[in-house]
Amino acid sequence: MTKTAQRPTGTDEETRDQKSPRPARRRRILLMAVVGITLLGVLALVLAGGVFNQAPTAESEPSMTAVQIIPLIILVVMFVVATKWPLNIGVMGLVASFGVGIFMLGMTDKEILADFPANIVITIIGVTYFFSMAQRNGTIDIIVQTCVRLVRGRTLLLPWVFFLMAAALTSLGTFSPAAVALLAPAAIGLAYESRIHPVVMGAFLINGAHAGGFSPLSVAGVLVHDIAVKNGFPISQGALFTASFAINLILSVLTVVLFALLGKLRDGDGRHADLETSSTGRPHGQQILTLALIAAMLVCALGFHMPIGFVALSAGLLLALVNIKEHRTFIGGVSWSTVLLVAGMITYVSLLQHVGVIDTLAEQALALGAPLLVALVLCYVIGVGSAFASSTALLTAFIPLAGPLLATSSLSASGTVAALAIAATVVDVSPFSTDGALVVANAREDDRQRVYKQLMMYAGGVVLAAPALAWALLVPTGVM
Repeated sequence: MTKTAQRPTGTDEETRDQKSPRPARRRRILLMAVVGITLLGVLALVLAGGVFNQAPTAESEPSMTAVQIIPLIILVVMFVVATKWPLNIGVMGLVASFGVGIFMLGMTDKEILADFPANIVITIIGVTYFFSMAQRNGTIDIIVQTCVRLVRGRTLLLPWVFFLMAAALTSLGTFSPAAVALLAPAAIGLAYESRIHPVVMGAFLINGAHAGGFSPLSVAGVLVHDIAVKNGFPISQGALFTASFAINLILSVLTVVLFALLGKLRDGDGRHADLETSSTGRPHGQQILTLALIAAMLVCALGFHMPIGFVALSAGLLLALVNIKEHRTFIGGVSWSTVLLVAGMITYVSLLQHVGVIDTLAEQALALGAPLLVALVLCYVIGVGSAFASSTALLTAFIPLAGPLLATSSLSASGTVAALAIAATVVDVSPFSTDGALVVANAREDDRQRVYKQLMMYAGGVVLAAPALAWALLVPTGVM
């Protein structure tokens, strides 16, 4: 690995200090605009229910009650707070579930936690536990360095190498931010040495992480599938994975074309640099065991349909027994923040479903008319929101909205859900998201401001184009 790839990336505070106040001011203005529009929309729904439903008939649309409006406003406030401050929205979701369930609905704790996603929580704990060990014992580094050596000086292939490596990591169960965090130092460092634009390399890395992010083994893939099944419209996990991989591949090709047309594919004088990679030798000891366990996990999960969470925990336990002295550090690698996020959001959204919020919103959305238009609107709402908030949280909130839409139309369940899921994740290239911020943080200190600005402009294009692309390829065509 190059020395550049190993340099300190600096703290988050240092990165923020180097950003001009103008982008932060624009973000606040945009955030307030989104919040204002959302609140006005809720208010409009309330007023519309009061004005147009004074004399309800058998065919009139149901208006939202106070019991439905208050939890919905709490959900909007949670997104705003989690966007503005570094608070876990899952914790807020659990607290809100307690407050709404106990004091508004008179539910018991068992009733509130009836839909607690235990299987997803086990999946998150298992895969992050195992891959934290794989990273610490050097197995991930060996995979990276081996793949880099395969390009043999053809530096323009490097973005594709990191695209495939990130896709492989996430398809095996690694979270998208975790995969980007593991690979970004090497990817951005090699981009500078090979004079590839760092935004191009960062975009390929993030796209690759999303390409594999909905595999049947991944947490996101399991999450989307389980939510769809729970809401009565089962989808094909294989089709979801294929669609995600294909659209992220298309976006990467379009990225190369765009930067080539702008003359910015090469960053610098365009010369091929000699890539110095340290010799890693052959894997040994724990690394051989880790690679064998990864293969065994694939066989168990794909061949025998065993739950990936328990399989990953079992594999992690074997590694821990081999290196018992560092077991506590392995436990620290579990993504507890993601556990809280997913568990809290799913629990709260289940509460919204219990009081009829999801059904009422869906019925009012269907009043827009054409189901295709409704699906497009949902793709853009979830895409714009994900550029600033948690993609996972938005998936848990928006996918249930597709239930009534699919029940009253001929739209494909797999295609519609895949379009929503892809629209929610591809925009994570934004520097306001975790993935985009990791790319900026790994840029050279004297180049971070430029990378930040150009990544923000690139992300703006993705937010405008990607939801429409996902919708156009997956929803009207009926290919899934």
